[in-house]
Amino acid sequence: MPTLRAMLKRILSIAAGVVLGLAVAAGAAHFAALWGLWPNRELERSASTMRDVLRLVNENYVDPKAAALPALTKAALDGLVGTLDPHSEYLDAAAFKSFEEDMSSEFGGIGVQVELRSGRVVVIAPVAGTPGDRAGILRGDEIVSIDGQPLAKSAMADVVARLRGKPGSKVAVGLFRPTTKKEIALTLTRESIHVDSVRDVHVLPGSIGYVQLTQFTEQTAGEFSKALKQLQTQGAKALVIDLRNNPGGLLDAVVDVAENFFRKNELIVYTQGRDAKAREEYRAGPNATPLALPVAVIINAGSASAAEILAGALQDTHRAVIVGERSFGKGSVQTIFPLSNKDGLRLTVARYYTPGGAVIHGHGISPDVELIATSDEDRSLALQRNRSDITDPVVFKDRFNVELVPDRQLAAATDVLRAALLLNERAAPSSAAAKP
Repeated sequence: MPTLRAMLKRILSIAAGVVLGLAVAAGAAHFAALWGLWPNRELERSASTMRDVLRLVNENYVDPKAAALPALTKAALDGLVGTLDPHSEYLDAAAFKSFEEDMSSEFGGIGVQVELRSGRVVVIAPVAGTPGDRAGILRGDEIVSIDGQPLAKSAMADVVARLRGKPGSKVAVGLFRPTTKKEIALTLTRESIHVDSVRDVHVLPGSIGYVQLTQFTEQTAGEFSKALKQLQTQGAKALVIDLRNNPGGLLDAVVDVAENFFRKNELIVYTQGRDAKAREEYRAGPNATPLALPVAVIINAGSASAAEILAGALQDTHRAVIVGERSFGKGSVQTIFPLSNKDGLRLTVARYYTPGGAVIHGHGISPDVELIATSDEDRSLALQRNRSDITDPVVFKDRFNVELVPDRQLAAATDVLRAALLLNERAAPSSAAAKP
């Protein structure tokens, strides 16, 4: 019969083994989680449900061709990502390849920036000087068909691919204009889309410089600096920056443009992801020197993305007065993830914020001086900005079927700047007299 001491020793040995076993198991689980060996149970359950539905539809749906697994999978992924926001998107191999090509070269198209909004393909803004712009496509127009094919349930990548094509080729575009409740049919000739991002640089009466930025590209910062030097040489004492219908562009380009108005290392814009640590700041460079001129910026509902970053940065830091209408509200950051099957995923991973912490996405930039243009005014003004060679009202009406109208938003911007210049002039003698 074992002694009491031996029994206790055996029990303690077993207990130690159990504790050691638990420790080893816990350690194994920890390392398995780190190395992705331990399954994510929630993900596994969701994937299992998805597989069950795909199998049931594939095996039982009345139309076997419609229920083919590749088509079902693509539709499921389109729906899964498309419900997140208008800018996240699943890209099949062809669309992903097309996207990569766009990042490195020019493309043939009609020159409109579009967005998927509540299942509808809506024009954010036509790019100045392109076929879409010259044909009279307006922000807010809905594209309902391309080459006679309706766009119902089409993915954005498919819409973009169908609008683009070889320069010189034609494309038929069906539009619905909500402001007039009318459908419009256009046949456009695609062109290589490359336009000057800085246009119409001149000095207005009262020594007020004017410059229009149509988009933000790799060339914009250099073109803008050149325009500023030209205007100052011509005697400009104040500046109007026209961002109306500017759909945005490159983040680096807008930061470089903004540097003309900011001090060294001053915050221009920042992005914030889901993680509190995922904040990235964009500041003025070491050689930044702020331009000492009163500035007014004109925006409208077609001003989006990078255009909103510039307007928001100048407004937040009290370096400009913003005139016009609330901007579009596209202030999110997308990252492209290549997938193993050569497809891709474009996913919103962060949002842009003004220096003061205001979110741009879904809100837009609210003007300091609000002045809303009617749809007819907006169309006429867009045409006037791009066709400054036609100044005769009769010829303009005959050519574009819209009246030549005064630019009330530009007039308001110049009034603001004239007032600022007058105040500066009145303050100058007082400042001089106060000096010893």
